[in-house]
Amino acid sequence: MHDSMNTQPPQWLLYCRPGFEGECAQETQAQQLEATSDSGFVRVQGKPRLDFTQLVFARQLIAMHTAIADLPQRDRLTPLLQAIADMTDAPERFGALWLETPDTNDGKTLSSFTRRFQPLLEAALSDAGRLVDDPKLPRLHLFFVDQNYVIIGSSYPHNSAPWPMGILRQKMPHDAPSRSYLKLAEAFALFLDADEQKKWLAPGMTAVDLGAAPGGWTWQLVQRGLKVTAIDNGPMKGAAENHPAIKHLRQDGFRYRPTRPVDWLVCDMVEQPARVAALMADWVASGSTKHALFNLKLPMKKRGAALSKALNEIRAVLDAKGTRYQLQAKHLYHDREEITVFLSRAIIRTSKPK
Repeated sequence: MHDSMNTQPPQWLLYCRPGFEGECAQETQAQQLEATSDSGFVRVQGKPRLDFTQLVFARQLIAMHTAIADLPQRDRLTPLLQAIADMTDAPERFGALWLETPDTNDGKTLSSFTRRFQPLLEAALSDAGRLVDDPKLPRLHLFFVDQNYVIIGSSYPHNSAPWPMGILRQKMPHDAPSRSYLKLAEAFALFLDADEQKKWLAPGMTAVDLGAAPGGWTWQLVQRGLKVTAIDNGPMKGAAENHPAIKHLRQDGFRYRPTRPVDWLVCDMVEQPARVAALMADWVASGSTKHALFNLKLPMKKRGAALSKALNEIRAVLDAKGTRYQLQAKHLYHDREEITVFLSRAIIRTSKPK
């Protein structure tokens, strides 16, 4: 059945980490239509506009146009092309076609099907003049909940994630001390574009890593040419153990302060989010660091409320000091029960990237 949404209030499809559907839907402040536990996606309705940069738990933001709940197995192409042609509220042309699935075990079983089917649909849409090679144009998303149920929507490059399924995949270096290396790599790529990374993560800059052991985040910084003071009572491991660019101090991360301001503070300590937030705010407000990138470990219950409280405490401290700052938070692909936060005294980006 072809379910047109043209006469209804605006509907949105958002991807998220399975298990966080409630938080993802709640932060939009829109009416929840579909948010099945552990499904990896939500549907909401009623908000005319949503800003992807302000959404913490959403991996992707897609304006929904239509859905097909009973896609035939023998001929999926014909009804899909007809449904796309009937979308009166959709863009005229698209710069990319993404066939996507939920980030679940069931979703992964559909990946071979979408890989085989995508070239057929791309060719048909190209022949019809709907699909052209232009990265500035909106993307067309076909989200296969299963092989028979597909949601069709679009996203604009300036208000969405630039990666299929909203997932920025990273390669694990053989010499990285731990998989936490991937978290910081993803965070830098998410919060800073390529030019900003060159400017703000330049070789020779200084950093402090609180709770550094066994050294995954420290190693990510060292690979970018930074000199790192690693603070942890535990041991550094592997390549990070005796590296000349790393100074390991066995001290309490909540008590340590550098003798001189540093360019970066990173922190992945397992502690209550309010306590970590207060520490990060103090470092930035006092001028001990220019930029901070850190994780807030969320409790099992009331995760959204705990995050809002921590972020509001950071704002309160910096506002009271009259500090100009930039604050962003995101639930990364490599995160689990934590949220990664970027806090900077520099207003790195004053407008959305085009």
